[in-house]
Amino acid sequence: MHDEPNDHLVRAAAFSPEEREAVYRAIHTRRDVRDQFLPDPLPDTLVRRLLEAAHAAPSVGFMQPWNFIVVRDEAKRQAVWQAFSRANDEAAAMFPQERRDAYMRLKLEGIRKAPVGICVTCDPTRSGPVVLGRTHNPRMDSYSSVCAVQNLWLAARAEGIGMGWVSIFHQEDLRVLLNIPEHVEIIGWFCLGYVERLYDQPELAIKGWRQRMPLDELVFEEAWPSS
Repeated sequence: MHDEPNDHLVRAAAFSPEEREAVYRAIHTRRDVRDQFLPDPLPDTLVRRLLEAAHAAPSVGFMQPWNFIVVRDEAKRQAVWQAFSRANDEAAAMFPQERRDAYMRLKLEGIRKAPVGICVTCDPTRSGPVVLGRTHNPRMDSYSSVCAVQNLWLAARAEGIGMGWVSIFHQEDLRVLLNIPEHVEIIGWFCLGYVERLYDQPELAIKGWRQRMPLDELVFEEAWPSS
């Protein structure tokens, strides 16, 4: 058994109060932006910083299964919006009538308005058939990719960039539009752009779709409570 090298260990000190406050502020003021995007283009250096933050995410077995397809082309974003629109009509029909009307009043995407779209994908083959930590849960690569999304989102908030997650589409539509290989999973399409203002609460809560659940109802001690 080899001794663990410690040449790369660094002191694990707590952040300063100001640094901690910045982290928690990014977490608590992050919003799913759908309609507040400004048309100003995002500088390449800024997009690169955001992608570096995403790429620094944790991944099970250090598999790093993500890819990022950055789309600025207006015609391509229009085609993605059309794919969303078709799926959104199907989604609306799945709700009962009284809920359907509320659904159709919601603004659910900013695909055409945001100057940049990023499609985040997950390649389950990247680390081979057997991956440390994925041996008993094959979804760990998808979970890892979502960690990259969260990093991207928090970095965007810190930079004053709005970001919105679009999940309403058929994967095959985006696969064709973006030339994504068949074995690669599409995690989502993300709209990014400058914003001047954000909602002070999640938009779906403000518009009455659903409210944040009390944390005390979601935390159990030692085990799931008996029914």
